[in-house]
Amino acid sequence: MTEPAASTLCEAFQRTAIRLRDRVALRTPGDGQSITWGEYARRVESIAAGLANLGVGHGDTVALMLTNRPEFHLVDAAAMHLGAVPFSIYNTNPPETIAYLLGNAGSRVVITEPQFLPQLTAAMAAGGPVEHVVLVDGSAPEAATLAQVERNPLPDFDFEASWRAVEASDVLTMIYTSGTTGTPKGVELTHANIVANIDGAREVVTPGIGHRLVSYLPDAHIVNRWACHYFPMVDGSVVTDLANPREIVTALTDVRPTAFVAVPQIWYKIKSAIDAQLAAEPSPIKKTLGNWAVAIGRDKARAETTGGSVSPLLAAQYLVADRLVLSRIRATLGLDQLIAGATGAAPIAREAHEFVLGLGLPISEVFGMSELSAIATINRRGKMRLGTVGTPGLGVQVALADDGELLVRGPIVMKGYRNDPVKTAEAVDADGWMHTGDIATIDADGYVSIVDRKKELIINSGGKNMSPSKIEGLVKVACPLVGSVVAIGDNKPYVTALITLEPDTAAAYADRHGLNPAPAVLAADPGVIAAIDAGVREANTKLARVEQVKKFTVLPVTWEPGSAELTPTMKLKRKPIAEKYAHDIAALYSGK
Repeated sequence: MTEPAASTLCEAFQRTAIRLRDRVALRTPGDGQSITWGEYARRVESIAAGLANLGVGHGDTVALMLTNRPEFHLVDAAAMHLGAVPFSIYNTNPPETIAYLLGNAGSRVVITEPQFLPQLTAAMAAGGPVEHVVLVDGSAPEAATLAQVERNPLPDFDFEASWRAVEASDVLTMIYTSGTTGTPKGVELTHANIVANIDGAREVVTPGIGHRLVSYLPDAHIVNRWACHYFPMVDGSVVTDLANPREIVTALTDVRPTAFVAVPQIWYKIKSAIDAQLAAEPSPIKKTLGNWAVAIGRDKARAETTGGSVSPLLAAQYLVADRLVLSRIRATLGLDQLIAGATGAAPIAREAHEFVLGLGLPISEVFGMSELSAIATINRRGKMRLGTVGTPGLGVQVALADDGELLVRGPIVMKGYRNDPVKTAEAVDADGWMHTGDIATIDADGYVSIVDRKKELIINSGGKNMSPSKIEGLVKVACPLVGSVVAIGDNKPYVTALITLEPDTAAAYADRHGLNPAPAVLAADPGVIAAIDAGVREANTKLARVEQVKKFTVLPVTWEPGSAELTPTMKLKRKPIAEKYAHDIAALYSGK
């Protein structure tokens, strides 16, 4: 008889640890660290006993400020088994934000690394309930080490009784919104929320086969916490932790993941890199063959995702293209063993999505948010429709409000915002519908298409509504030199754009042309301006006249995740950008 599904992540973890005791659970690239499920379970128990001795118990919160490393999984899972609520802090947060989070959560224990002690010390100086700081490595006078915590367990601590007392309705974690505007909100997610979400995603990423995953996104973000921490507890996946996300390209060839999640910017970089390699190919025969193979892949992807069928001729051509070119591209990328992939967090440009599908990468566009436990709608294998985020997951309902806002209801909807019943009531109505803040459409077959964030739509001076993310995505696809694009045009006569350079691509351009790679130098280089102008003009051919970018300026700076302009997950902070670059925006409309 099939074993009933686990009702909590504690139960799921314990089952997996017993079933796969001798298999690797956590590792770092090159196997610098390697931890089996049996070792994982033993460390979780010893850390839990030590945290209990620090006073951590059911319902208490534990703050984590860590890079992507095996110790994150150990301490998070240990707190979870106490019925406590571990949550992660973005490493780029300033002290004032950290102080707010610690106060809002009421955390008496913080687990971190030496490199983040200055930020935490400054945050704690501003007040708050923190009593214990624990370092997972290194040492400091003001902190205990994780080894010391493990060596001092609570006397007579009953670990099994502790985790078995955890219920499905208990809060599992909090995800603090990265905050494009306003104060971060603590999204409380229960064990039942996450269990339901994992169950709802079975049609895309089937638990039970033991995937290989790479953890490189921040663990403070729901996507990484779901995909690379909670999902493996059910599936028994091997997680490779990458401390430096900039090393993701190298890590993919080490891991060869079977499941992989990325934001659109990653797929744009892959496309631009392949386009550049084909353009630079010295052999005319190889260049022609490569371009032909990519075009055949794109044609096949287009046929499969637009309701058409793949003709026998196209199918035969694809087999040749895949054998000679596309399979080699996948192997070079380290994605040749990918079974399931996803793109989300922002809409992906259709051209880029067709491109990666054409390479033979099964990338589904999905929609979700922290308040919905990660994934709400899914493009299922064999039923994908480009330009949509698919249909609802199992047990999930979607609807549209009168103004077109997407509403979602089901077991994945959060418990609420931490200590904020007013905002909780504004977000989740009396009938259980989560008001997502996204304007969307739903077709006759139930496929959801996201137009844009409700508060971010551009309404020009003529009253025309436009999606800035649509404009921005097309510009990024058309020009590899572009890192960030901000479409401007609210209450304006036409659309303009602020543009920053993509650091890696810009550095390569500077090297090829013998230029100083400083952003201030490249932003003024005539060749760079010309390349971006060509990209903008290409993007404009795919936009309605009113949406087209009439003017742009290349800013002499680079925007990093977690900066004043970007959230840690690379979402634009539109209001701060508009205020900070008001002079540049005014110049675009000066008529000069």
